[in-house]
Amino acid sequence: MSQSQAKEAEAAATPRQSAGELLAEIASGRITAVAAVQQALDAITGWSELNALAHSNAVAALARAAKVDAGEVSGPLAGLPIVVKDNIQVAGLPAAAATPGLQDAIAKSDAPVLAKLVEAGAIVVATTNMHELAFGISGYNPTYQAGSEVGVRNPYDLTRFAAGSSSGTGAFVGAGAVAAGLGTDTGGSVRLPAAINGVSGLRPTLGRYPGQGLVPISRTRDTAGVLAASVSDIELMDRVITGDAEVQPVSLQGLKLGLGAEFLAGLDADVQAVWDQVKAQLEAAGVEFVTVDVAEIFDLNHQVSFPVCFGEAGDHLRDYLAAYVPGKTIEDVVAAMASPDVRATYESFVLPGKLPTPDGQLVDIAPIYRHAIEVARPALIAAYVKLFAESGVEAVIFPTTPLVATTQGPEASAPEVFGSFIRNADPSSNAGIPGLSLAAGLGPVTGLPVGIELDGPEGSDRRLLAIGMAIESLLGRTSLPEAA
Repeated sequence: MSQSQAKEAEAAATPRQSAGELLAEIASGRITAVAAVQQALDAITGWSELNALAHSNAVAALARAAKVDAGEVSGPLAGLPIVVKDNIQVAGLPAAAATPGLQDAIAKSDAPVLAKLVEAGAIVVATTNMHELAFGISGYNPTYQAGSEVGVRNPYDLTRFAAGSSSGTGAFVGAGAVAAGLGTDTGGSVRLPAAINGVSGLRPTLGRYPGQGLVPISRTRDTAGVLAASVSDIELMDRVITGDAEVQPVSLQGLKLGLGAEFLAGLDADVQAVWDQVKAQLEAAGVEFVTVDVAEIFDLNHQVSFPVCFGEAGDHLRDYLAAYVPGKTIEDVVAAMASPDVRATYESFVLPGKLPTPDGQLVDIAPIYRHAIEVARPALIAAYVKLFAESGVEAVIFPTTPLVATTQGPEASAPEVFGSFIRNADPSSNAGIPGLSLAAGLGPVTGLPVGIELDGPEGSDRRLLAIGMAIESLLGRTSLPEAA
């Protein structure tokens, strides 16, 4: 299939409904909130082969929807069904992070970031499956299994993965079961599932969203993030969470975006084809591309990424358990783990405080972690500040992942797969700057979704969303998968 044939096929497919469009239907009375919630619950049941469900919230969701219809609950998100990653606290449900040892950890209240959405009228219909404890990007995890095969599946091809670690949220939003949901992002875990499932996802500036009530890996890197059918949906939800004013439209004419060689190397045929098409469309719309040097950023990122994750994962999970699950130890959680890759990571590295070297040796992580926090991460942040200041670009743009979705199975959790898929999203994660992935279309060979990411300076979230909305209006939304 050629690129033009892929575009024609996509144009003929079912259009994706945005959260904004659904909210307009509820507000106008074309559909009741109860009906909207029931449709979402039915779709979640119908998509059981995705293995995307952690825990249903059907009874509470329908009761809250009835209150919306009765005028007892109002707000800018009134009646909107959403899903929430299993490591974010939802009142009355386990905040289990898809690990067996936390299935009894029932949340007493909503995490503050979720509470903002609920206060605005959003309705949680379910929590979603994920890579166990968010320590990976494959979503290959036997903890929850509704379908015939293990692992969260891609709605565009059930033999492929949905990426992760916010796998289930990405799969359900990608399938059109819901128009929006919450995930978390440590090194790409919102943006990767957004790209791989044909939707949009925002990792906000670190600290922009409240971080309490999230089962942690690394507080230096972790943040909640939004996945949604459109960038405009993310803009709305970000506005609700932060209280910021609505963004103003941005013109693409004369907009400067940066291109870094390391982000563009080694793309597979589908990603390359979609990227070339997007770049041509943006150039035709007046975007000015500026070459930026990101070699130092990639070098510094390697000095930060694993040392910070492995250096903080143990202590930060211990702190969380002490605060929210008293009596449960990290050793209890590790002993019950279902995923061999995650268990090995905790037993070999996190618990003993070790880090593997390239030649397979284990060394004490403490001095490497200190270097990452005190030297490498500040240098990485400074390198991004310098890049934006000297180049004059408003954002760096690149494919979110170098590859389309890989085959789901145990091999999807291999270190080399992890490294390939996080390559482009990881550096901005470690610098704490915002990254927005938006749907860019379907690959002409596989028909699988491809995402494009924009990384902007610290605190530029709203400007980044405005740019993303302008690009999305040019490219259009990726259509729903055929089975939807």
